Amino acid sequence: MEKQNQELKICQSCGMPMQEDQYGTEKDGSSNELYCCYCYKGGAFVQDCDMEGMVEFCAPFEVEGGRARTLEEAKEGLRKYFPTLERWKA
Repeated sequence: MEKQNQELKICQSCGMPMQEDQYGTEKDGSSNELYCCYCYKGGAFVQDCDMEGMVEFCAPFEVEGGRARTLEEAKEGLRKYFPTLERWKA
């Protein structure tokens, strides 16, 4: 039987909702539940970027997924949201 109330984890770098098979990995191959596999592999961040770089990278996915109508709207929303995530907290 599948778990119905599995806690939804959010990548603390890009904000993507993650299932267990999307967790990042540490150097030893173990799971990292803070970051997704697209942001964090082998114990390091995949993209060496600042928060604005991540905003630029993620904005098209927000439009594509219907969460924003335009790139500018997406960027504005991400600039407000990302500072709440662990990687970008000041």
